[in-house]
Amino acid sequence: MELRRDHQFRLRDLDLEDSAPLDLPFDLNNLDFNRDPLALLKKIGGPGTNIPIPEAWSAAEVRQEARSRSDAVFTYCTVLNKILQRHEASIQKRWVKKTRQQRLNILLKAWPGMPATHRPDFHAFRKNKKGPENQEAYMWPYINQEDLVKTKTLLLLLNSRGRHPLSHFAAADNEAMRLGKITQGIIPIFLNEHVMILNGFTTNTHDYGALVEWGEHPEAFDWMANRKQFMPGEGLLILQVQQRILSFLIECCAQILHDIPEHTSISDLYPILPEPQLKSGTEITGFESLAVMAAEAPYRVPGQLDLGRVVSLLSARTSAAEDHIWALREDPDYFLRQFLEIKEHRQEMLKDSNGKDHHVFSGREDVFWARVIGTIVWESYSDLEIFSKLSEQAKQLELLQQKYTAEISPDKDLPAEYLEAFIRFRYYIDQAAKAPLLKLSRSAQAAPPMRKFFVRIPPPDTQTTMIGVMTKPGTKMNNIEHELIWLLHTLGQDDKPLFFASLPLIVDELERLIQSEKQAQVLLTAYLTEVISDLSIISQCQNQLNLYQPWAQRWDLYQGGREDALEKEYKEWSEPWGRVRPAMGDTHMNRVAMLGEPSGGKFNYPFEKRRTQKNVETLRSAEANLDKLWTAIDQIILAKAGDLPGSAVKNLLSQLRILHRTKEWVEPAPAPAKPKPAATATTDLDIYSFFSPISQIYSGSSALKLDTPQLKSKVKTRGTPQPPPITEPPAEPPNTTIPDHQPTFPVNSRALKVFRTLFFNPDVTSTPGEIPWTDFLHAMTSVGFEVMKLYGSVWQFQPTKLDVERGIQFHEPHPKGKVPFTVARRFGRRLNRAYGWVGGMFVLEK
Repeated sequence: MELRRDHQFRLRDLDLEDSAPLDLPFDLNNLDFNRDPLALLKKIGGPGTNIPIPEAWSAAEVRQEARSRSDAVFTYCTVLNKILQRHEASIQKRWVKKTRQQRLNILLKAWPGMPATHRPDFHAFRKNKKGPENQEAYMWPYINQEDLVKTKTLLLLLNSRGRHPLSHFAAADNEAMRLGKITQGIIPIFLNEHVMILNGFTTNTHDYGALVEWGEHPEAFDWMANRKQFMPGEGLLILQVQQRILSFLIECCAQILHDIPEHTSISDLYPILPEPQLKSGTEITGFESLAVMAAEAPYRVPGQLDLGRVVSLLSARTSAAEDHIWALREDPDYFLRQFLEIKEHRQEMLKDSNGKDHHVFSGREDVFWARVIGTIVWESYSDLEIFSKLSEQAKQLELLQQKYTAEISPDKDLPAEYLEAFIRFRYYIDQAAKAPLLKLSRSAQAAPPMRKFFVRIPPPDTQTTMIGVMTKPGTKMNNIEHELIWLLHTLGQDDKPLFFASLPLIVDELERLIQSEKQAQVLLTAYLTEVISDLSIISQCQNQLNLYQPWAQRWDLYQGGREDALEKEYKEWSEPWGRVRPAMGDTHMNRVAMLGEPSGGKFNYPFEKRRTQKNVETLRSAEANLDKLWTAIDQIILAKAGDLPGSAVKNLLSQLRILHRTKEWVEPAPAPAKPKPAATATTDLDIYSFFSPISQIYSGSSALKLDTPQLKSKVKTRGTPQPPPITEPPAEPPNTTIPDHQPTFPVNSRALKVFRTLFFNPDVTSTPGEIPWTDFLHAMTSVGFEVMKLYGSVWQFQPTKLDVERGIQFHEPHPKGKVPFTVARRFGRRLNRAYGWVGGMFVLEK
């Protein structure tokens, strides 16, 4: 009994000496919390307030209700299991053959009044609907016509609930009601000093749902306080949810097996058969889809933590961030496209409510160019830092999981070192989400297809850099436009709606809208879909952490006492590279802004054309202009932010990395006519190229002052700017050196055409056209890659037949599904850097 008294819900136990005095209309000392733990809520809550008062039950009432529901779910689970053991294959065949209307009739007969749309709890939340009439939507958010009428969904739900222990679903069913509980759409009953046992049962037993008083067991309070088990109100809700789902599934089976009498369907008249298997996404479409996996997850057995997938996603995204920085420095055409894309998504491009342009376009264009270039640098550098750190932490987690495999048990706390790594990773994931959320808040409204809905708020003076945006007066939106903008606004604001609904749910809803509505796709640009892709990777990491039950229920408790230390650690880690952002300010970048603005065709880069003297001079001019810009940027960062010690950016730029650069034109000697040789690994190398360090500054030179002769000097040429002098470059880059024996990939003609475009050489083949995205997927799978469609525009390619395990990500072109040649060439260079591929490695299969 002493244990019970020490842990009762008592406000007077709180230390309020250092807190501000509470201005309450009553005296706390007059409230008896021992007799009535809800005394405070009754004083400040109730009708007319935002604080509901839960219904208080006695232990006897809870125990009776729990026993009744536990017996029912145990009975239903046994019956459903026997049905599936004998008839699951028949149920699957019959369901697949039924029309959509026939399926709908079965669903509505088994569950009258079933909500029509996907995630009815989310729709109720958006419309701020509560009350008993909406409680069903919050309690069974995955029971709806739109999802269950699909071919696989009901079959997955039948298999998972009928062939696995009830306890496997307890935490997941509780989590499914999260939105309803946090918005008070569901209010569990209240019983103090008790805990309900639902976790940990490997078989279905009648002890499932047992109510334990804190004083009855030495660990009972710890089970409740540390979320190892459930509060009585939560437990009753879980039992109620499971009871109705199981009875619904039994009724669906009875209708599908309508010609088999119910009393004989589970008798020995029908033998027990092997469990049938449903086709996977790869078997049906040739690739997995994260959106499909997320949509099916509530109907499957709750997933287990897959750190391998987390590592794969983050490692591939890190390499993509490296390739992005590389391409920005190497490829003038790529830099130009990024420049124009960032420019078009800045809020300065919006007209104000008076129809006027932003004041930066009135003789201060250099300031605007400086902001665009600063955004390119900061976003590319910060993405690399964040994802490389997350990748490093995920790999460490995977190693610790292997180290402590024998010690990890659902009825034990995680090993201290392993738990600490989890909490740190979770904190960094939450921080990482802020960058793409900030991008959305600043760019979505300014994106060209969105500008018709928004205007800038006129600033009080022309000196301010702050920009306010509001909906254009008189703007009318249809339902799809309104839903899309609400979702983007919710993500961009990072406020209460996002906290209540959670990032994974909002991202899932956004992806679902994009995939189902062409009108939503048209409103999104390639830049926005890439930002959404980053959010999808982060939300997938959060999802994986939430799958780690029963410990996932306690993440907030674990993290609560470590917040200050984690915040300090994060600031110390981000401080060196965080100095890049202020270094990119207007006053610093104005000095190089004109080097980066693209007027006069300074970044025109006709790589696809056969080499002539004129084309070579144009290529060299664009490369020289780009090199001068990045040299100036590097100098500014070194002068204003230091050499970024310990950062991923410094590690990338200081390595022996190389850029493709064009040699001076030399008139070729006439050669006798002879047949054109077939492409080989050797002829795939561009004889007009040499190689330059990725950074003149970080590759060994010391920090230079801003006002150096190199930045101000003029190159004397005959109208063609030349690249800056470089130290003796290697004749060939390390990653394109051809070994004595180069492996080959026999592929069909469709794939061969793709690879010849990816590794295009203007002196070997004629200029190719676009690559259909489906052809690119076919080519990659034909050489042994598993493909997964993530959210937004990003696709993950994971090698299965190579000596390396490193995955790679590519963005599907938006809005049309064809890869332009200039993008295909960059794909090829990324594949070369990642896997050492060249065009001669791909041959037509016999």
